[in-house]
Formats: sequence, structure tokens, C-alpha cells
Amino acid sequence: MTDRDLILNELAQGLRPMPHGMEWFDGLSPEEQSETLLFLRHYCEQARAGEEDGPESIRRSGLRPTHTPAVLLVRGPINHQLGKIVSLAPLDERRKAFRLLVALLGVADERRREHFCADGCGHWWHNLSAGE
Repeated sequence: MTDRDLILNELAQGLRPMPHGMEWFDGLSPEEQSETLLFLRHYCEQARAGEEDGPESIRRSGLRPTHTPAVLLVRGPINHQLGKIVSLAPLDERRKAFRLLVALLGVADERRREHFCADGCGHWWHNLSAGE
């Protein structure tokens, strides 16, 4: 587990406030931001994010449905769309992509936890608590 893994999972679970997450993301170099978005994409895929998660993820992220990452998320097969979202280059779009992918991870992982880990599991990210 890296600091990045911990921060992303705490953000997705609501254990760390998004303003703190945005400050952390803004402090990364452009290369680190791109790498972080790629990791978020991977985490979303592992959590089995689906097209049905789009509207709730957009709502949780606080983005308007007309923002580019939000539009992309609901426009087709999610794995294809995630690739487009993480490839957005302008800083403002990367920031929106970060917020949206954190929310998507939260939605998908919440469902995964309820369906597959309800009786307990060994996933370290399902055993976090605020303040760790």
C-alpha cells in the first residue's frame, strides 16, 4: 500500500474530505496526475464500475452533467469511456476527471462491498477508518 492508494481509497469512502484530495492532486506534477488518474481507472475497473454507476457518480462528484468527464462517462461502454476520461489533458479537465473517478470508485466499491464483502474480506481498503 502506498500513500496514494490510501488517499484515493479514503477519498472514495468519504473518510477524507474532497477539498483535501483536490489540494493533494493539485500538488502533484502533471506526470503524477496522469499516473494517479490511470490508477483510479484501474481501481474503478477492479471494483466493477458499470454504466449504471454514471449518474450517481456525477451527482456525488458535484460536477455538472455537461462537464466533459461527466458527458464521457455516460456515453457508451464504461471501460472505453474511462480511457477517454483519463486522457483529458487540460488541467481543469484533469481536476474534474479526478473528482469524477473518485466518486465512481466510491459508488462501485460500495456496491462491491455490499455484495461480495458483506460477511468480511481481506481487502485492506475495506478496513480503513477515519484518521488512519
